[in-house]
This record gives sequence, structure tokens and C-alpha cells, in this order.
Amino acid sequence: MLIQIIEPDFINEDERGKLTQLVHDGYKQYNIIFSKKDVLRGNHYHKENNECFYVITGEFSLTVSKGDITENYTFHSGDMFTIPPYVIHSFYYTKDTWLASMYDLGVEHKDGTKDIYS
Repeated sequence: MLIQIIEPDFINEDERGKLTQLVHDGYKQYNIIFSKKDVLRGNHYHKENNECFYVITGEFSLTVSKGDITENYTFHSGDMFTIPPYVIHSFYYTKDTWLASMYDLGVEHKDGTKDIYS
């Protein structure tokens, strides 16, 4: 597998509601992404960063590739996964979707360049 399917660190649910702890360490940059239905995003890779995603709401198809290997996935609300460096990733959103995205190092370099390659 080119990606790793993972679980949140901790979930607590009771009559008051639900708390989902995604991670408790290991990430320096955290983004919230909204993508509309029928949109294609991504189609890039990172040389330095492991990127982790948690699907808050929605649904999308993910295509990942590295060399001669291509894999396809469908993710829904509550799913969580990581993408390692050098894996090209493209998202096709089949529903309006909210995602949490985390990078272990961060994509912006001090010189203004970014760890994003197509």
C-alpha cells in the first residue's frame, strides 16, 4: 500500500457529544480544507513531508501513485490516512467535503519555496 489507513488517537462519546483527538504530537502544520463536489484537487507530491488527512464530512476518491504503482480509494466522514513523501495524490470530491490536513514538517520553507511538486 502506498498510503497508511490509520485511526484517531482517541475518541470519547457520551450523551453530551463527541470528542475526537486526531493526534497528540508529530505534526507542525494543520489545515482545514473545504472542497466542493465535482472538484479535482492535488495532483502533487511532497519530497519532505508526511501528510495526514482526517475526513470531517463528505466523500472523495483518492488516487495515489509512485513509479509503476497506482492505487484508488474512496474515503468518507471519519476516515483517516497518511501519505508519505514522493507519493502523488489527487482528490476527486464526490460530495462537498471538509478535511483536516496535517504535515509533519510544514510545506513552507524559510526561503519562501514550498515542499509541493507536480
